[in-house]
Amino acid sequence: MDLKTILQQVYFENTIENYAWFFGMLLLGLVFKKLISRYFSHLLYRIVGKNSSVGIDKFDVLLTKPIGLCVMLSIIYIGSSHIEFPSTWELASKDEFGLKMILSKGFSLAYIISFVWIFLRLVEYFGLLLQNKADQTDSKMDDQIVPFALEIGKIAVFIIGFFIILGRIFEVDVTALATGLGIGGIAIAMASKESLENLLGSFTIFFDRPFTVGDIVTAGSVTGIVEKVGFRSTRIRTFDKSIVTVPNKNMISAELDNLGERPVRRAKFMIGLTYDSSVNQIKAVVADIQKMIDEHPKTNQDGRVRFQEFGGSSLDIMIMYFVDSPSWDDFINTKEDINYQIMDIVKKHNCDFAFPSTTVYLEK
Repeated sequence: MDLKTILQQVYFENTIENYAWFFGMLLLGLVFKKLISRYFSHLLYRIVGKNSSVGIDKFDVLLTKPIGLCVMLSIIYIGSSHIEFPSTWELASKDEFGLKMILSKGFSLAYIISFVWIFLRLVEYFGLLLQNKADQTDSKMDDQIVPFALEIGKIAVFIIGFFIILGRIFEVDVTALATGLGIGGIAIAMASKESLENLLGSFTIFFDRPFTVGDIVTAGSVTGIVEKVGFRSTRIRTFDKSIVTVPNKNMISAELDNLGERPVRRAKFMIGLTYDSSVNQIKAVVADIQKMIDEHPKTNQDGRVRFQEFGGSSLDIMIMYFVDSPSWDDFINTKEDINYQIMDIVKKHNCDFAFPSTTVYLEK
């Protein structure tokens, strides 16, 4: 029996040659999927990303897997076109509910998802291009706009993919659906009131610009560095290195202190000396601390040191000064240095720091 005769043998109304085509294409796809997807990735890179600052390696990382899925589905489709279901199974046609319809709809759904995946990765790639350009500028505004634009692009792809699935897979009249959504828009708006408020808050943040990415802000009880402004919320990295997510409506409705906009940082505190300190000693301590703060390279001339009040256990001296830098690190480093010098000045004048104490007098 020759090979041609073997290939023409029929099992379940399909020849061995048809089965060989199917499994051969499947094996071909499994073996060469990565190579084929890499080829199409490079081809697409020449169209959309040639001479870009991101590079083809990053492009391959983003696009190889979704293109590979699309290639594999195409190979399976070509291979399965050689095989037919046996007529003895009496399966319903593709237009009626049954195995053929499920397989056909499921395959089409997977195909659409693969293309949506590809477009989502393309949006991420263009986001990287924009981010690289934003990193080369001094403005913080573009650093804030890029993630926002990236989210808009992804949401647009999701919406388009969703309507394509409704129209092609579930055979929904998309035009009628859009009209119905327009009529029911008020009900949807009422149901998603908070989401709409947060969305409008994000636009207010972009146009009014009370802060930008990288600014140090205090919103309510949260203080930290703004890392991202999204559709619904703003992410703030606290000084404890945790991420706090604040709804955008709270960022614009509550009092917000943009610490990054102020040119200086203020330090104000009290120190207490013991009650056995003389007037001359207190005057000398106050004068030396005032001189030290005025001459410090990191402070301006607006500092004030004054003997303020008589405390319950101490003679209290108010110390207030401004550090000529909005940087948190400069502030805490300067404050530490000044604290050390205050300790030296107090010791120099033979004074002691007071602490809460009680004196008991015994009468004979």
